[in-house]
Amino acid sequence: MKEKILVVDDNSDLRELAQTILRMQNYEVILAKDGKEALEIFDRTSPDLVVSDIAMPKMDGFAFLRAVRSREKGNAVPFLFLSAYSQTGNLSQARRLAVDDYLFKPFDAQELLDAVRIRLDRRQAVQLFDTREAHLQTVLLMANIIEARDPYTRGHIDRVCNIALRFGKQLGWDEASLSVLEFGAILHDIGKLVVPTNILTKKGSFTPKEWEIVYKHPEKGVEMLNGIDHLKPAIPFILYHHERWNGSGYPFGLKGEEIPLAGRVLALADFYDAVSSDRPYHKGQSKEVTLKMIKENSHILFDPFLVSNFFEIADEL
Repeated sequence: MKEKILVVDDNSDLRELAQTILRMQNYEVILAKDGKEALEIFDRTSPDLVVSDIAMPKMDGFAFLRAVRSREKGNAVPFLFLSAYSQTGNLSQARRLAVDDYLFKPFDAQELLDAVRIRLDRRQAVQLFDTREAHLQTVLLMANIIEARDPYTRGHIDRVCNIALRFGKQLGWDEASLSVLEFGAILHDIGKLVVPTNILTKKGSFTPKEWEIVYKHPEKGVEMLNGIDHLKPAIPFILYHHERWNGSGYPFGLKGEEIPLAGRVLALADFYDAVSSDRPYHKGQSKEVTLKMIKENSHILFDPFLVSNFFEIADEL
């Protein structure tokens, strides 16, 4: 979806010039000739950023900015003043009203584009951080409940999450993708909440019936998250992290690239920690042995391309 920019100026030539420059960068641009008209448009359209002149009839830029900031949805909207004025008084007043930037006419096209992009990127980063922090508290609470039921895997979630995030960065994933990866890694075993404790903590081999219950935990985890909209992007990590490259995994027996990338990535992080950590049924292997097992199972259990990238973070494990 295009980012929406409201341009406000009583000079029609300047409005249209700004519109042309911004549209060339694929922004959606809405024009207004004064603060009064702009405020009506702001309330109706909720733009992502405002570029406004100061000296305008009916409602000047300062009054318009005050009105925007008085609205709940206007507190975080980036606001740029575009004006011929350069007096200290105007600059001081603009800062007091929490303007985000101040550009002077005649403006340079690249200067305008840079100011707009910087402010939009900063707003997105703040929104992502705030959203991530709020959701992370809920996710960590769920993770603590999982680990409380299975003392032998205490610390497993943190370790898998740390490994997965290092791996995601190695693969060049952006911040938004890394946030989803973090949630998915923390919640990958949430379906174990429905697995009886006596099975989770069993020291001997599972019976066929017990394996049947364990095999269902990815699907059970998805069922638990289906009603939580902001966690839905994490579902592929939960559902597919036990699928294997040769089709021997569960719950669906998917093969190769039929397995979503999220599942293939988390499979490596989960396997590394499961093999290298002490469990009721085995002693943790050394880093060297664990990596050797992963290498030997490239093309068998794991995506060979991802295996080669996983070895790039071996020194950090």
